[in-house]
Amino acid sequence: MTIAAPAPETDLTTATPVDEIAPEETGARKKRTWPAHIVMALVSLAAGIYVCQGLWSAPYRNVVADNVSDQGQFEWMLSYGVYLLQHLSNPFFTDLLNAPRGVNLAMNTSSTFYAVVFAPVTHFLGPQISFATIMTLNLSGSAFVWYLFLRRWLVRSGLAAAVGGLLFGFSPGLVSHANGHLNWTSGWMVGIVAWWVLKLPERDRWLRNGIVLGLLCTMGFSVAAEALFFAAQASGLFLFIWMLSRPGLRQAKDAIRPVLLSLAVTAVVAGTLLAWPLYMHFAGPLKFSGTGFGMRQFSEDLVAYAAFPLRSVAGMFGWGADLAPNATEATSFLGVPLIVLFFVALALLWRRSAPERRVTLRALGIVALLFFLLSLGPRLKFLGEEHSDIPLLYALLVEVPLFDSALPVRYALVVVIVFALVLAMLTDEVVRRESLIRSRAGKIAFGVAIVAALAPIAPLPLRTMERSAEPVFISSGRWQDYVSDRGVITSLPLSSEVAIDMMRWQAYTMARGGDKLFRMPAGYWLGPRDYTEAGRNDTGRLGPPERPTAKLLYRAARWGNMPKLTNLDRAQARVDFAYWKVEAVFLPTEVTGPRGNLNRDALLQITTQLFGEPEQVDDVLVWRVRPGVDPVDQWEQD
Repeated sequence: MTIAAPAPETDLTTATPVDEIAPEETGARKKRTWPAHIVMALVSLAAGIYVCQGLWSAPYRNVVADNVSDQGQFEWMLSYGVYLLQHLSNPFFTDLLNAPRGVNLAMNTSSTFYAVVFAPVTHFLGPQISFATIMTLNLSGSAFVWYLFLRRWLVRSGLAAAVGGLLFGFSPGLVSHANGHLNWTSGWMVGIVAWWVLKLPERDRWLRNGIVLGLLCTMGFSVAAEALFFAAQASGLFLFIWMLSRPGLRQAKDAIRPVLLSLAVTAVVAGTLLAWPLYMHFAGPLKFSGTGFGMRQFSEDLVAYAAFPLRSVAGMFGWGADLAPNATEATSFLGVPLIVLFFVALALLWRRSAPERRVTLRALGIVALLFFLLSLGPRLKFLGEEHSDIPLLYALLVEVPLFDSALPVRYALVVVIVFALVLAMLTDEVVRRESLIRSRAGKIAFGVAIVAALAPIAPLPLRTMERSAEPVFISSGRWQDYVSDRGVITSLPLSSEVAIDMMRWQAYTMARGGDKLFRMPAGYWLGPRDYTEAGRNDTGRLGPPERPTAKLLYRAARWGNMPKLTNLDRAQARVDFAYWKVEAVFLPTEVTGPRGNLNRDALLQITTQLFGEPEQVDDVLVWRVRPGVDPVDQWEQD
């Protein structure tokens, strides 16, 4: 008896070990399952393309409308993979952004794994194609890997495994994160890690299992470190509960040694490979503590679990609820029908299952309950209102290392996984001949209930919009006439969460792989609140500490503010541009914002007040800047 098993006889804890299955039987199983695997892979891929169709319709111009900035940031990270391989530069720190300070990439979602693996695609086709490809494959791969996981560990029916895999891979939470997040759509990574964790009790394979799990953890840290942290918590809790059960205690004598040995090997392998990024994260330059986002803001609303998502079939009919922190963090939204069906399924499976399967159900239920409580954050939120007088479980964890860097709302994704596993087990009983559901009418009723619970949360395609095209001034390399080698140049306004264009255009320049590259001030990334020792121990922020001239340009772009500038403003601008070491600024024909174009006319007026009339170069307006000299004072004529 072992927790590691092929397609199960009953459940995780009572299946025939791999080494006890005859080779001819294994071969026959593979021949029977391959056609189903291919069909599921094609269905998953088609669903991924459907959700991401807006990106594919015009990949070089379209961007996810609900999170323009995060897509731009990930395109930069992907392009940095080309630069990294070309120049063998530091993968965890760069001075290309935030001149003259730089950025600690280990504190950000640098996605080095994706950046390196997709570097050829990024170089030859552009980071826009790499982004759309990875996003599509993430959703499709998440559904397919969890289908394989279910087929291997929990259910016999391929249809049941497909239902569970598609439920998670295209759940409201993952589709929500598809609005810009390459890291949080990587549910396939969590599935593979969970798969290998369940193999740890295998006898005489502790060395192999430990090495593989260590490599998977290294990869997972690069893909989505926070998701790996959640996977470790959920897997550890599941195994702990299983080991305390009667079947687990009976097997503990045989299982504890390979589990501990495997984990020791995992710690050595992962610790060795991750020593550098972990050092950069916890002790490197420009580090900070905690996160740049508010935990109380990014907590799940209690009602959100029972609500329907806005971007779903139910939402299309006006039944969706706007209870998420933003469109990218709508992580639960399972709907009342699915929640009711989940508890009915738990009750049915519990009452009619063998004691060994009840161990699995108990462990899954406890994992779901704990992660549900964690997802609610430190204070209760109900229908959009925070009840500060009602502390919750996460209030005990807000200052605990690692937990202080996690966003509670994302714990809901583990709850969704449990829902997918239980629904797959219920579907298995519906389609199997020998089933816990004995009557034909009962099977039909449950089949209809499954469809009725899933149909309302079926996703709609991601919303997309057009963004400004890369200027010829950048794509042709004409910018090199205005900036020294590795000099600093910026578009207006300075790059930030609201205006990501300059960061994108630097990314496209990196992706082309030329020898010449410019640096830029500011950018969209997480960093310290200030550059003192106190900043290293304080929570982070988006972008650099603000400087007055950056604020001036931001307000002009965002709200159209056009104050009459004085020589005091120009003196401050002289200090700021000298600090950034900017040699030229330019204004494109369009400036992309989070909900459309920003105010170009206001930017033109403000910058002209600072530097005088611009020079038309290709499709942009350019102002040369002499650091420490420009902008010069201006005196009104009497």
